[in-house]
Amino acid sequence: MIHLSRALTAAAFLALAASASAQTPAADNPIIAYHGAVLIDGTGAAPRRGTTILVQGERILAIQPDADAMPSSAERVDVSGLHVLPGLIDSHVHIATPPNADKAHVHMRRWLYSGVTAVRGMADDLRSVGELARQARVGEVPSPDIYYAALMAGEGFFNDPRTRAVTAGEIPGRTPWMQAITTETDLPLAVAMARGTSASGIKIYADLPAERIAAVTAEAHRQGLPVWTHAMVYPATPQEVIDAGPDVISHACILAHQAQAPADRPQSYASRTPIDRAPFLNGDNPLVQGLLNQMRDKGIVLDATVWVYADQERAVSDRPGARQPICSGPMVFALTRQAYRTGVAIAAGTDGETPEADPWPALLEEMELLQNAVGMTPGDVIVAATATAARTLNQEADMGTLAAGKLANMIFVAGDPSADVANLRRLVFTVKRGQRFERADFAPARD
Repeated sequence: MIHLSRALTAAAFLALAASASAQTPAADNPIIAYHGAVLIDGTGAAPRRGTTILVQGERILAIQPDADAMPSSAERVDVSGLHVLPGLIDSHVHIATPPNADKAHVHMRRWLYSGVTAVRGMADDLRSVGELARQARVGEVPSPDIYYAALMAGEGFFNDPRTRAVTAGEIPGRTPWMQAITTETDLPLAVAMARGTSASGIKIYADLPAERIAAVTAEAHRQGLPVWTHAMVYPATPQEVIDAGPDVISHACILAHQAQAPADRPQSYASRTPIDRAPFLNGDNPLVQGLLNQMRDKGIVLDATVWVYADQERAVSDRPGARQPICSGPMVFALTRQAYRTGVAIAAGTDGETPEADPWPALLEEMELLQNAVGMTPGDVIVAATATAARTLNQEADMGTLAAGKLANMIFVAGDPSADVANLRRLVFTVKRGQRFERADFAPARD
């Protein structure tokens, strides 16, 4: 039996936190004026010099030229010459597989002090993630805000040892955050239980046929939840996934299955058989092109995750005879480049992390790969990690661009990221919900 009351605990905590925040009148908070910045607003517009951003509480009060009058009571912070842009968003992280709060806190702190103000958790133990999200939201620990998925998959997936790790004490596939979907499933109830975990979306993972994916997607949308899915759900093909109409598709790599002969396509996600690289390295693939055209026209975001495939390839490069990853780095770069040229909205997500002792999280390298290996312009990479990434969270009304009324999630850097996103490593400080975090105060964890 699924214990709905346990799932609702995280929701209750988050609701109480939001209520407490709402009871603090904005007028009781001082106005802070960040004066003299070069504005990169996250829309793709050209940088704008001589900009002042007025912040009150956790929101942006106004964005105006430096020459305009400021409230006499405003606290002025001189940021002359610094570039300001929206806080970064990693659209694909895993933070509790298996749960380890101490380790999670290390990553959460590093994310925030590296300019990341929100992340999208893509299936974990939500008993743990709900508490981490509460801690982040009310400021108990330094962290980006955490938005997360409840997972749905076919029964076969729940033989995966990871599912036991994230449902310990319960039966895999029979919890509100990890549900096995069959033809007998009461989908309205299943989606309602997923909502009860305070999940921001439903992730569809593996071992589901096309008709079940379409049914889950339709019911989730009816109940107001976005749907996030892998590009192939095994056995459902990329074309069948796109036909279902999800909001976000993850992993440019596995779009390549559409170009395989039907007999060669794996029927289970566990296959992990490397895909032949050749059809994707010498120009645009026509079968993948058809998928990308539909994604563009339907407004489906591609969470490309180029970093994780580059990292997997590095991991086996010095191990002769090691099994190759399902896609190579150059193959994923080529597929993502084709999506970019087609006009598909691309979000910056990592699906992995650098070692804890590294001073920077993987998102910085993800963005550099999108610029240098995929060929996106620096401005478009910034949009991928801000405005488009906010779409993956269904939070574009509050974050992703800098505008009056939005959350004061901002980063200030000494170089110009619109010329080279490597300048994000010259971060001076992060502002998250109006609170400032100085990069100089950060020290990475020790090995």
